[in-house]
Amino acid sequence: MTTARQSSVGLDTLGLAPTGTVHWNLEAPDLIQAAVRRNEGQLAHMGPFVAVTSPHTGRSPNDKFVVREPSSEADVDWGKVNQPISDAHFETLLADVRGYLNGLPELFVEDLFCGADPAYRLSCRYVTPNAWHANFVRNMFIRPAVEALAAFAPNFTILHAPEFQADPARHGTRTSTFIILNLARRTILIGGTRYAGELKKSMFTVMNYLLPKQGVLSMHCSANIGPEGDTALFFGLSGTGKTTLSADPERGLIGDDEHGWSAEGVFNFEGGCYAKVINLSREQEPDIFATTEMFGTILENVVLEPGTRRVDFANQSITENTRASYPLHYIRNHVPSGRGGHPKHVVFLTADAFGVLPPIAKLTREQAMYYFLSGYTAKLAGTERGVTEPQATFSACFGAVFLVWHPTKYAEMLGQLLDTHAAQVWLVNTGWSGGPYGAGARMKLGHTRAMVRAALAGQLDGVATVTDPVFGLHLPSAVPGVPAEVLQPRNTWKDGAAYDAQAKKLAGMFAENIKKFGAAVSPAILGAGPQG
Repeated sequence: MTTARQSSVGLDTLGLAPTGTVHWNLEAPDLIQAAVRRNEGQLAHMGPFVAVTSPHTGRSPNDKFVVREPSSEADVDWGKVNQPISDAHFETLLADVRGYLNGLPELFVEDLFCGADPAYRLSCRYVTPNAWHANFVRNMFIRPAVEALAAFAPNFTILHAPEFQADPARHGTRTSTFIILNLARRTILIGGTRYAGELKKSMFTVMNYLLPKQGVLSMHCSANIGPEGDTALFFGLSGTGKTTLSADPERGLIGDDEHGWSAEGVFNFEGGCYAKVINLSREQEPDIFATTEMFGTILENVVLEPGTRRVDFANQSITENTRASYPLHYIRNHVPSGRGGHPKHVVFLTADAFGVLPPIAKLTREQAMYYFLSGYTAKLAGTERGVTEPQATFSACFGAVFLVWHPTKYAEMLGQLLDTHAAQVWLVNTGWSGGPYGAGARMKLGHTRAMVRAALAGQLDGVATVTDPVFGLHLPSAVPGVPAEVLQPRNTWKDGAAYDAQAKKLAGMFAENIKKFGAAVSPAILGAGPQG
């Protein structure tokens, strides 16, 4: 056993009795060396490690289950997101996963923290058979000081068996893939998939359950802080620009994906970033690009050029969902504490492939609640088989698949925090202008950055606004560094009637989606939505 950094709380407390070698809390050099030795992947140009996770190159939300048990049963919003599984099936699967892990020649254990605020953090122990997965979680979570490892006591455990295949008839799963959360046992089982995102998002789901019980809002958002100490939040689904816009060289990065908002302020859950890198360029995103040339970074499902092993960031032959995992301190202007004050500005990001939402709009409190519950973005034509035109995607609170309580609980908490701290909310469209995907053009990143910077700096506070007749949004009439015609989406279309038809179509989708919340949404919030 590699025991130099072993906790006094052993694996026997997890019911594990490994027959092979156990490596405790190795750091990147030893983990990467082990990953290469074990043929888990290969090194790319400049030293990042490349792993391929096929056939699973994204999360498997339909294979995630929550154990139905008395202590949490009344809290969980059961349904498609939180599918129930019996305690008996969990115990059978747990026993089989333990037996599988016990028989492997090597195991890697990483003891880590989830939550930068010590008052709310969880101690997490990951047990995995793969060195690169161990390096991934070490990148993504907060690494305890070496002297603290001996006394480390996990209060949540993740048993990872990526090659183990569940038997649906025996284990109560849908397929051979499984992500099972047992909130009472504080245990997560993950198997049948190599995709590393499951390791981080399962803990995010746990935080989404536990923190609201403590009066803390858990959020799927990035966060940064300005030179004057002003914190900003960026909510958005994958591909909308959370990571890109929060990694602003003029502001300090608190974190890029998962945060809590407590009575003391904002804190990151993680110690790293998990950035989407399809079409990444040094010119557009220099800080993120730089991490892809650093030793210790994990690159998932990217394609390497033969001979040079340089990454071909435009190549999506494995998947469009290529990723980079790297420690937060790889970003030059990161905030070491992972904490910030109460936000002055909150930004909702959407990539509208219909090309009708404005590039920036100022939201009222009721509009903020409406668009938070809607959590809108759009899938592009061609990114999935059978998708021939943009498809609206609505994900409550910009992260429905990670919520445990009913979405309105998170929305109510956000509303209270916005009121208490007088935060201004903005809707920013990073998607298409001048027409839908295939006809219009993607919003220029330089324009989006200019709009966001102006909003966060207070430069739009006194600017006159124009009210959009369909969506009711308040559009600034001028933004420094941005052409005026860009700010009014209808003016960017050659055919105004075509814009009107497209806007009406999207407004109808919003109206249909909000119906699923029924009487839980007040008339004031319903009235703040599109009226087209």
